[in-house]
Amino acid sequence: MTPQLLLFAEPLLRDGLSRLIEARLAGSRVIHQPSELDGAPQLVIWAVDAGMEAERLPIELQMLQERWQPVPLLLLLPHGHRWPATLLLQLPATGLLDAPEPDALVAAIQTLLAGGRVLELRAADPLGSGGAADQRPAQPAAAGGLGPWLLLSGLRQVDADIQACQRLLTPPPANLLLRLVLEGRLRELATARQLLLVLWGPASLVVGSSAGESAAPPIPRTALTLQQRNAAGIWNGVTDRLRQGLAAGFANRSGQLLALEALRPERRSDLLLSLLDQLQRVREQLAGEGIPANELAERWRQLQPQLRQQALRTMASPYVQLPRDGQLCGVADLLIRQADLEAHDPELPAAQPMLGSLVLAQPLLVEGQLLAADEPRALLHLELLVGNWLVRSGELLAADVLACCADWPELRRYLLDPQLLSTRNLERLRNQLNAQQRWQSWWERPVALYESRRQLFALREQGIATIQLTEPRDRELRQLSWSQQLVTLALESRDALAPQVQAMARGLGDLLVVVLTQVVGRAIGLVGRGILQGMGRNLRASQ
Repeated sequence: MTPQLLLFAEPLLRDGLSRLIEARLAGSRVIHQPSELDGAPQLVIWAVDAGMEAERLPIELQMLQERWQPVPLLLLLPHGHRWPATLLLQLPATGLLDAPEPDALVAAIQTLLAGGRVLELRAADPLGSGGAADQRPAQPAAAGGLGPWLLLSGLRQVDADIQACQRLLTPPPANLLLRLVLEGRLRELATARQLLLVLWGPASLVVGSSAGESAAPPIPRTALTLQQRNAAGIWNGVTDRLRQGLAAGFANRSGQLLALEALRPERRSDLLLSLLDQLQRVREQLAGEGIPANELAERWRQLQPQLRQQALRTMASPYVQLPRDGQLCGVADLLIRQADLEAHDPELPAAQPMLGSLVLAQPLLVEGQLLAADEPRALLHLELLVGNWLVRSGELLAADVLACCADWPELRRYLLDPQLLSTRNLERLRNQLNAQQRWQSWWERPVALYESRRQLFALREQGIATIQLTEPRDRELRQLSWSQQLVTLALESRDALAPQVQAMARGLGDLLVVVLTQVVGRAIGLVGRGILQGMGRNLRASQ
């Protein structure tokens, strides 16, 4: 059957697209008027006019969908449009292309006709030109007083320095010393930013996106292609993007010290890729076992030791042997014996939402909305969850590798960065990682739980970044130890006492103004007047 493609576009663009599609897709028929259709079309293509207002775009698209449902709809965006990416990601179109090339357009049509889904955006900011990221308060000091003004100005200066360092690190400089200095500067700036938030407290809640704390991650370029809209197609679409990020190389943009940085680049890549391969194997095993949705998390927990064991074996190679105490010893076997394969990162989110979408294609809760697993925002959130699991699982295994290398010097040359061959450098790194972990456990995690924040690691083409999400964490908050709960109690006490302290400070300030103007000022005036009068009498007497 000849596929009928219904095309809506301006006359000149419509003619050009019709000739292109009919020439590249043999047997297809492009129709311009619904009256010329022979039954229902197989695909509706709408080339949007650049002059359309952003508010009208979802309304027009909804009308098209209601008219031609369930026919898939392909939306073609003009070059240089100014619509925000957050709006475009919410559009219910099956296909969305941003100023596509001819080859990309033809491939997208073929994918949609086969029942898949296509998304490609070139927006540099998920909020676009009209989003909240561009809205700056005109007079922050007048709106919130001295505290919010200091917080805003400090965060803006720190964020500007962070962006400057990130530009210098993209791509990473060839000079190793310069790269280490820039990465250290990024960690210092991240610590300074956290210190500002700790000092000025809840005022950060009113900063919004002007302080750089947007809940939506930046999207420099979004390209998603689902050949199938089932669980297998969703998994392939997510992992394709993750593999592209891993292939681009490792760059730490998180502002934290990572144990993964200690591994050689090829070993680090092998570890993350093997974790991704083992995750795919576990997903296929869970799908084949037909486990109910409410039992996926428990089965997932049971499979974690085996998954990490296979990932370590693949990373270290099961056939490599190195001398230890005068005899050859298998590297992979020793790593597996000494590693804590059941270790748990408390900052890992619950596995149930991720598994439900990847195994059973269940809807996913994103920003308070229950979305189908094949929708763009759900796919991007799934990518974030899987990438965070990869990095945090890799961190646990890399920490075990560092501990094993401390007892086996010959292993360092095989697995670790050459700069860590020295015992002093290796122990310094381990001490820094331990200190960072203790600080996060004692202070940062209780504060994050109390403020309902969760930090996720995101795999991007530019490297590993961190995303702050806001979600309820009351259950985890109640499970904190008494020492960690003291931190939350201190924060709550400060929040409760802050209004009284501010009122007292304002009262003392007003009293000081009265004393200086009414008492001290008048006294100085009286003294000055007496001096002038005395000088006048002396002048008259001398005459």
